[in-house]
This record gives sequence, structure tokens and C-alpha cells, in this order.
Amino acid sequence: MTADSINSILLKRLCQLPYLKLILWRISGRERSGLRNLNKKQITTMTDIFEKIRKNRGPLGMHAKDAHGYFTFPKLEGEISNKMVFRGKERLVWSLNNYLGLANHPEVRKADAEAAGEYGFALPMGARMMSGNSNPHEQLEAELSSFMSKEDTILLNFGYQGMVSAIDALVDRHDVIVYDSEAHACIIDGLRLHMGKRFVYPHNDMTSLEKQLERATKLVEGTNGGIMVITEGVFGMSGDQGKLKEIVELKKKFSFRLFVDDAHGFGTMGKTGAGTAEHQGVQDGIDIYFGTFAKSMALIGAFISSDEQVVEYLRYNMRSQIFAKALPMPLVIGALKRLELLRTQPELKNKLWEITNALQSGLRNEGFELGNTDSPVTPVYLNGTIPEATNLILDLRENYDIFCSMVVYPVVPKGVIMLRLIPTAVHTIADVEYTIKAFKDVKNNLAAGKYNVDKIVTTIS
Repeated sequence: MTADSINSILLKRLCQLPYLKLILWRISGRERSGLRNLNKKQITTMTDIFEKIRKNRGPLGMHAKDAHGYFTFPKLEGEISNKMVFRGKERLVWSLNNYLGLANHPEVRKADAEAAGEYGFALPMGARMMSGNSNPHEQLEAELSSFMSKEDTILLNFGYQGMVSAIDALVDRHDVIVYDSEAHACIIDGLRLHMGKRFVYPHNDMTSLEKQLERATKLVEGTNGGIMVITEGVFGMSGDQGKLKEIVELKKKFSFRLFVDDAHGFGTMGKTGAGTAEHQGVQDGIDIYFGTFAKSMALIGAFISSDEQVVEYLRYNMRSQIFAKALPMPLVIGALKRLELLRTQPELKNKLWEITNALQSGLRNEGFELGNTDSPVTPVYLNGTIPEATNLILDLRENYDIFCSMVVYPVVPKGVIMLRLIPTAVHTIADVEYTIKAFKDVKNNLAAGKYNVDKIVTTIS
């Protein structure tokens, strides 16, 4: 029996599988012949996936052996607060998104403990659509809707996962997405699933956004699709707010829906803490609002608030929720308590802003560059290499007992060192004053070349 005969028999048998019929029907005779004649050279040059990974560890992974446990994947121990233990020593910590200090609020700890004792973490079992729904889940959604001044809300197990899945569910190949160039990684990953066109505009550049909306409008007029603009309320690295007011104003000229990721704005911005849109006075102009529990509420989970019909659509079409177990009951009960405190104790947000203003004004008065931040996120920009950055952080941690996050290339341009500070309601003015003094010292050391080395410093044993 010839090879062609064997191939013919195999093709006939494969065609008995319904899902292959359409695929094989679309393959021309020439394409089939090309598949049959795949030469041995092509086969023998295949790369083993593990071997490829071994050779290319990625821009950050290439430093893993030297950085792991100190510069990356550090372990902060003890009670979550302004001071925690790192490598056996107490440090002043500026790297946790515990904005309102709820992580160890006594009422929160009590609610968490009681809920865990009463329900355990197994309940409810299953996805909410099938067997995992509960009254507390629906109560939390209703209270979030009321707080956000939206018709309805859907709970999400995780913010990152939820954002990816929401984008996938909301648009199809006929639609166009227009998004900010500094959008969070979860938005970018959601965009990768989008089968239609996507246009990007430079960060907060409204002139460019308008041009991209013009392009998108011409395109959807031919596809019978729609346009969705995606931006952030507060950008988590730079700390500046998205220009929500200006974007909402563009609705007078263009037809689109606005999806806002307000992970860093929920609880920190606005008169009531309802977020950046409330702060800018355009809450009604936000069509789809995304918030997370992982920052101001110091928990796990997230939510989307929108029109009732949109939320209902997501409940029945959002794959990350349909095919995933519901949030455990203690997390839901804990979120209800945190939302209560967020609403009823404005002094928490006021304290956060007292520390934020003191820190940012103090740093600027000492000549530090903070960019355009107008939120609690406080980036401090310096100039230097990656090896200099590691030595600077080493100095801060070991000699000044200050723990903050270091951001270097490829997250920021080459030659830039970003020290990212997150003020919280549990920090003190004394913490601020000490930090500013320490930053002056390390800035002078950097300028004097004291951190200048040829390679990344090896972690302390």
C-alpha cells in the first residue's frame, strides 16, 4: 500500500469526526499535498519547548538567580502595617496597597475570623451559575451597585482574570477597541483575545484618542460593529489619573462605550471613595466600571458595575465566572464588612490623603521628580543603570531599613530608576519625614557614583 493510499484512508476516517469536516473541506488539494510532503528537515529542526525556556529566561527571569528572595519574591513577615519584618529585621514598608489600612482593622479581623469559623472556605461549592450562589454574594453585589450608583454588579474571583474575561465577553470581531498605551497588563492580555481591530493612543493624549476614534468609526460603519474605549481611573505605575472627564466629553462627537479599570481609584478617590469618576464628576459617563478588592479593601476579588442588561449578559457569558468556583463565603462576608467601613469611616481616606500630601509635597520640595501623579501612588524617578538601582535598594533596605519597590527596564525606559511608594492610612508623619531624609541621602550617593558597579549586586546571604 502506498503512502498516498494510507493518507487517503486516514483522511476519510478523520472526516467521520464532525468538527474536522469543515476544516478539511476548506483545505485545498494543494494544501493537503503540502501537509503530506512535510520534509524530514523541517521535523528534525523542531525546538523542544523546555530547551527554549532554558535558553531564554526572559528580561526579568534572566536575573532570577541573583535577585530571587531579595529584589524579587521578597518575604515580608508579621502583621500588615507600616512596619514589617524583612530578613529578620524590622523595616518601614512603602510597597503595600493597603491604602485605607483595612488589612488589620480590628473590625475586619473579627469579621474575617468569625466568617471563617462559621462557614469554612469550601462554601459555596461550585460555580455560581450551577450550585455556588448565595444570599451574601447577592447582597454584596447589591451594596456595591448602590455605592457605585450603577444598576447592577457582578462579583469576580480575581481582578486580573476578570478583566481578561470581561473584554473577551463584551466585544466580537466586528467591534473596535481603543485603549491607552499605559493600560495595565490585564487589559493588554484581554486585548490579545479580541478578534477585531484595536487602536492604541499615547498615554492620556486626547488629540490622538480623537483621531483613533475617527478611524474606529469609519471601520465599524462597514462592519456594523461598536467601539469600546478602555482606560484606567488611576494608572498604577505613574499615579496620574486617566482623563475621564475629557473622554466622556468626546461622547458628544463619537458613539462609543467607556470601560474604566479603577483598581487604584476605588476607595481612594472621590468624595465618598467611589472612585476616580466620582472625583472628576463623571460617574454617569462611565458605562462599565471595574474595581478590585485587592487594594483599598485589602482582600481578594473584584467587581464590575454597569447597566442591568450588561451585567446580566456578563453573568451568562463571562467564561472566567461561569467555569470557576464562586468566591468563598469568608471573602464575601469580609468584603461586606470592608465596604461598610469604607462607606462609614471617611477618616480612613482622609488619613491616607494626609500622608499622601505630606509625602509628595515633601519629596517635591527636596527636588525629587514625581511625574504627573495626582493620586496616592507616588513614583520617584531617578537616573541610573539596573546595577545602580540594585545597590541603591540594597542601601535603603540594609542601612536605612526602608522597604519600597524598585522598577527598572523593561517596565520603564533604559536609564530610569523608579522607586514606587504607596502611602497608607497606617503610616505616620514621622515615617514620611524619615523617608524623605533617607531618599536625599541615597540620591546624593547615586549622583556621586557610589552605586556604580559593572554588574547586578548579588543578594545578601
